[in-house]
Amino acid sequence: MEPTRERILFSALQLFGEKGFLSTSIADILRAAEANAGSLYHFFPTKQDLLIAVLETYRDGIYPMLIAPAWAGEDDPIARIFALLARYRQLLEASDCAYGCPIGSLALELHEPDPPVRELLSMNFTGWAAHVRACLDDAGARLPADLDRGKLALFILTTMEGGVMQSRTHRTLEAFDACVDMLADYLTRLEQAASAGAHHDGRGNTQ
Repeated sequence: MEPTRERILFSALQLFGEKGFLSTSIADILRAAEANAGSLYHFFPTKQDLLIAVLETYRDGIYPMLIAPAWAGEDDPIARIFALLARYRQLLEASDCAYGCPIGSLALELHEPDPPVRELLSMNFTGWAAHVRACLDDAGARLPADLDRGKLALFILTTMEGGVMQSRTHRTLEAFDACVDMLADYLTRLEQAASAGAHHDGRGNTQ
């Protein structure tokens, strides 16, 4: 059996993702972790301390828990981006569109988080975008030279978060698929522009 701290941490990680931070009670966590209150408060004196540990786990685990499995066996950098998005689609489909990106959900739920929580939420978003930015950099000359790849990575993050949020609301994959389809179309146009040697301003306008 996992050590008590890890059971508590991963139970909270799952419950915060499913129910949200505010709707998850300490009793919920203790029941899921099969732990007692003394053990929880020994490792995490407050519920916020537990939230911080959860966010640190997401921050440190983004590559082994999410990125690496999505990219397994895929070498093409552009295809890797869509493999990552396909992983979110799988999670949505498996949950009947109840799945929500845990970091996005927490960021929406905690309107005025304390600075340490806000900083960790920000770091999680930044880390996700950095992995996508690396794919765009690896694409090299397949994309226009003057393309702002950092901004495009943020746009892809926003596409994913918005698609997940709308699919959860509508309880259908249509919104997520529509967002990914439009992103695929945009990237195809960027590749075509680069191939043709056209000057591209990074917003879809060829000059």
